[in-house]
Amino acid sequence: MMTADASVLDNLPAPPCARLLGWRILAVKPQEGWIKVAFDARWEFTNPAGYIQGGFLAAMLDDTMGPAVFAMSDGKLYSPTIDMQVSFLRPARPGPLVGEGRVIHLGKSIAHMEASLTDARGALIARGACSARLVEADKALA
Repeated sequence: MMTADASVLDNLPAPPCARLLGWRILAVKPQEGWIKVAFDARWEFTNPAGYIQGGFLAAMLDDTMGPAVFAMSDGKLYSPTIDMQVSFLRPARPGPLVGEGRVIHLGKSIAHMEASLTDARGALIARGACSARLVEADKALA
């Protein structure tokens, strides 16, 4: 099992949206812009067919990519999403899901990231890619 390197995320309280999704860090490599997080896909997130509604899956992907930038910049940069593309590959049932994200490019004002979401069996549920504006965290999070 991969262990988490120390990162700026270690002592940062999770925001309400992350707590709702059951977000918790499994591993992070700040220098590489890589993160692995766990989510709890709750029954309350299901659509009428009993699968996790796509908006929640997209939120999980988004909450995987953004923290990768925050960790890579040692907490100096916040990354509000400009655009995001999501491919839903198979339906997800309630239960644990794992997000793995990485920073593809960290520019001066824009970052590009990608992420994947897998279920407890390791089956790929969804993939996402996004662009985000880079904002100084002390200004954005004040």
